Amino acid sequence: MVLNNLLKSSQMTDFNIATMAKKAKTASRVAAQLNSSEKNALLNALATAIENNSDIIINENSKDIAAGRDKGLSQAMLDRLVLTKQGIKDISSAIREIVALADPVGDIDKLSLRPNGIQVGKMRIPLGVIAMIYEARPNVTAEAAALCIKSGNAVILRGGSEAIHSNLAIAHCLHQVLIAHDVDENIVSVVPDTSRSVIEQLLKQSETIDLVIPRGGEGLIRYVSENSRIPVIQHFKGVCHLYIDKHADLTKAVDILVNGKTQKPSACNAFETVLVHGDISAEFLPLAAKALEDAAQVRVHACKNSIGYFVHAELATEQDYQAEYLAQEIAVKVVTSFNDAISHINEFTSDHTEVIISQDISRSQAFIRQINSSVVMVNASSRFSDGNQLGLGSEIGISTSKLHAYGPMGLEALTTEKFVVFGDGQVRP
Repeated sequence: MVLNNLLKSSQMTDFNIATMAKKAKTASRVAAQLNSSEKNALLNALATAIENNSDIIINENSKDIAAGRDKGLSQAMLDRLVLTKQGIKDISSAIREIVALADPVGDIDKLSLRPNGIQVGKMRIPLGVIAMIYEARPNVTAEAAALCIKSGNAVILRGGSEAIHSNLAIAHCLHQVLIAHDVDENIVSVVPDTSRSVIEQLLKQSETIDLVIPRGGEGLIRYVSENSRIPVIQHFKGVCHLYIDKHADLTKAVDILVNGKTQKPSACNAFETVLVHGDISAEFLPLAAKALEDAAQVRVHACKNSIGYFVHAELATEQDYQAEYLAQEIAVKVVTSFNDAISHINEFTSDHTEVIISQDISRSQAFIRQINSSVVMVNASSRFSDGNQLGLGSEIGISTSKLHAYGPMGLEALTTEKFVVFGDGQVRP
């Protein structure tokens, strides 16, 4: 049967979310027992299958793009939705990078000898069943599945209506690979129903689903967090700050500002606010204004001490310092001191990523100590706040809540630890 026919049948099939979750739970036990070679073979086959079906996947994606434009989706959402030939190659490359990563499952760490002779350690094990609820981003379908397979988990993927054709096309590749390798295809389940009621049902399956990871707009994540009976990884928005210290190298500062704001403004790791120390504001702001204008005519929301330097600017309000623009738009504020910058960031942080530009090591170290966002950087673009760039391979999501995972989540974040004890007949007196 050709892929297009399978897509139609997937969309027409009636299903029960509780049954899907129970099958995923059973399949998770299979996934947990796969060894590294078996998991890597599945992932290599998946990468190849996606490449081999790239024309069909792109054709299905074009239906989503057309529907998205008709619905009036924002440009930021459309940017996340679109798949090109290169985009397909990038997905396959991301999967192959996961193959190359060390498998955390089964590692025993912190083995210690107790006075009574027993040895106590902790072993990494899969979480079980992961439910992903996400908008747009059809690459998430493939990359989340790959990360869950490599970490020994089963996954239920519920994408949004805006990417349903793309997600089902990729799902077919996933299932064909699992079937060909005689592995339970319920290790990866893609929900064909995009109604809100399905999310409601999914969030009630606390006996079979172990963790929920939502990815998308703040509204979706708040809805999931407020309605779930299952632990949720939260990441509401990315209000990333760039602080230009009085000891900054201004050339580096301009380059990092332009890259962090304009290279991909729809990303959650793009800068949304830049803070400039008053001692260097008169020198830095003209350079920043010209660079942002030349790069993308960035719209600026500036404080009263900086607005005069910008062509496309309006006076900033407190709401601007809370905003995740996801566009060629940024808030600017001149601060009187290092401590003023720290206070502003701590007041408006979303716990995503904060950056300092400074050649003063002690100031940089103080910034790292006093800012507790999930990623803190010195003299580098916020665009590096990404699982791949941080050495995790692909990321399944970002946690800005201080649970077992904080920041971009890779393979290890999809596992937990159990105690293991080795004895030689000891009994407790």
